[in-house]
Amino acid sequence: MKYTCSTEINLPIDKVVVLWEDENNFKYWQDGFKSIELLNGEHNAKGSKSKILFEGKQKMELIETIISNDLPREKVGLYEHIHMTNTQTTRFVVIDKNTTQYISEVEYLKFNGFMIKLFAKLFPGKFKAQSQKWMNQFKEFAENN
Repeated sequence: MKYTCSTEINLPIDKVVVLWEDENNFKYWQDGFKSIELLNGEHNAKGSKSKILFEGKQKMELIETIISNDLPREKVGLYEHIHMTNTQTTRFVVIDKNTTQYISEVEYLKFNGFMIKLFAKLFPGKFKAQSQKWMNQFKEFAENN
């Protein structure tokens, strides 16, 4: 499963990227974000690994591996969870000096378990909707800070 989401943010690209990269801001736009812990490598550098924790209705732990980081042009991460593995490519594009397009391409590489495979088959739009929700929440956060 693969999809792309995007939104326009009414801020210059440099400010958008600084706000997006700052892990202290994750809690403002990623529902349930609890923490991120660097496991190895240099922070946000190619090959580095981090553990990301979310708490909400259920606890969720992801292992993030940075595949490449050339922001604002592009950042690619691999995200591994007990039930799924996906890549996410994030890009920021200048529309004009005060407007930035935020683009996220997500590709699910593997689903582990019957229930998640069934859910992904029956409700693929739920995955995209969640990604778009977080992007919209980031837009709102960024434009108000």
